[in-house]
Amino acid sequence: MKDSSQPRQQSVGPGKRILHPPGPSRQVQFYQLLVAARQQWFVDALSEALRQLDQDVIKKQLSRYVSAEAQRTLAAAGIRDEFVFPVPAVINAKPSLIGYYRLLLGAPQKSFYSGLTGMGIFKTMEETGTMSERQKALVPDFCQAMAEPLAGLVGQIPNMTSRDLSEMTLLTYGAQLQGSNNTLIGKKAMRDVFMAIAEIVDAFVMETQLKRFTVKNSSGRIVHIKCSHDPDVSIEETVQNRIHKKIAIEVKGGTDVSNAHNRAGEAEKSHLKSRNSGFPEFWTLISKKGLDVAKLRAESRTTNHWFDVAEVLARKGPDWDNFRQRLAAAVGIPVKD
Repeated sequence: MKDSSQPRQQSVGPGKRILHPPGPSRQVQFYQLLVAARQQWFVDALSEALRQLDQDVIKKQLSRYVSAEAQRTLAAAGIRDEFVFPVPAVINAKPSLIGYYRLLLGAPQKSFYSGLTGMGIFKTMEETGTMSERQKALVPDFCQAMAEPLAGLVGQIPNMTSRDLSEMTLLTYGAQLQGSNNTLIGKKAMRDVFMAIAEIVDAFVMETQLKRFTVKNSSGRIVHIKCSHDPDVSIEETVQNRIHKKIAIEVKGGTDVSNAHNRAGEAEKSHLKSRNSGFPEFWTLISKKGLDVAKLRAESRTTNHWFDVAEVLARKGPDWDNFRQRLAAAVGIPVKD
């Protein structure tokens, strides 16, 4: 039976065909997730963490986990040991980098965090970029456990280069995305936006759960930021032991331009529910590239502010600057440089 999901080829005459290649929307959506991943699990995130750390501490910790043979091999290749082997200083500085070393090892999330490996306790570190005291106490065990298979990786790949490291993590991540359906990809975009929010407020976080942050703002008031549905992200504040709803945020990760107005309409439905439950302000994150925002506003008149989701995921661009400034103001904290 012919696969109806494949592009059609319509015959129009001898030797001629009208060809119908697939559109770019799926790849554009993957790109949005890729730019977010660079901030969390790829070499970019690792390099940023390393710039903030004492290199003497890292070298001392590497000597505990990395064999002399692996160190010699990497030195000959011009690759820093910490780009292959995790150490507590790096993981403590950026817990989401658990994912970098998992990707480098080529392990899918499902098998890596299965009960058989014992690694399940670290999964929330990869997904939220935060960690509990219990997880922090186990980070040295993680580094020790990862040292052996990663040393095997170094020993079995001839003439390894920095490019190899970058592309091996990308191969694993690409397979992870290909295995996801559109619904799961949309949920992932929402989680990645939540991680971007976490980076804005991280210096003021009092308590972290998988889908919730509790923040103490500059005035000493308690603010709750939660990832759920209807809205995707909510911001609420405790005042005199009462919860005051502040902002409802909808995240639309799709990229098909022809379907953008439907996504805006979906955001409007959710915002109306949030308004009925007491929220006074509404933000929508959506792919704005190639779209007339005035037309989007017609689909969601409740939305107070529109932000380009790709810029927020990439932490770059005027919409990202606007988003973090408004979010910091809403939470009641200074804007993070």
